[in-house]
This record gives sequence, structure tokens and C-alpha cells, in this order.
Amino acid sequence: MASFKDAISGDVPVLVDFHAEWCGPCKMMPPILDQVKDELGNQVKIIKIDVDKNKALADAYAVRGVPTLMVFKKGKLAWRESGVRQANELVGIIRG
Repeated sequence: MASFKDAISGDVPVLVDFHAEWCGPCKMMPPILDQVKDELGNQVKIIKIDVDKNKALADAYAVRGVPTLMVFKKGKLAWRESGVRQANELVGIIRG
């Protein structure tokens, strides 16, 4: 698998979902992410990162709470929020 840096560096915006198995609110995100993917198709790449399995990456991005969502555009962090977000909000941020 490509490195995280490679994964976020393309021309397509990347939505990253930092989550954990034990996190209740994180379990609400998959259907929301599916809605985003359904609406945007190839206009977005979605990556899910388990913070317990990828501690170094979570630390590198100072992820303190889950879910933490980030949008990268051409490798640069364009947006970041913690907590559950709705599909229409995420679509707007990605398109913005």
C-alpha cells in the first residue's frame, strides 16, 4: 500500500476518517461516508485510519479524539474537525 503521504498527494481531494473500534460515534460514520462517496464518486478518495493500529500517524496529526475527519487537497490539510459530521456538510467542504 502507498504511504499516507502518497495517498493524500493526488489531484483528487482525500477525506480521512481517524477512528477507533471502541468509539461509539465512530460507528455512525460509515453510512455517512458512503453517502459522500455515492454523491461525489471519483471526485473524492476516502481513507479510514484506525488510531489504535496507526498510532504514529495519529500522533503525527495530533489526533486526540475520534472520530477526527480531515480533508486534504493536493497533499495539504484543507479542513479538520472532530466529531460526527453530516454528509452534506462534508460534500460542501470537499467541493469548496
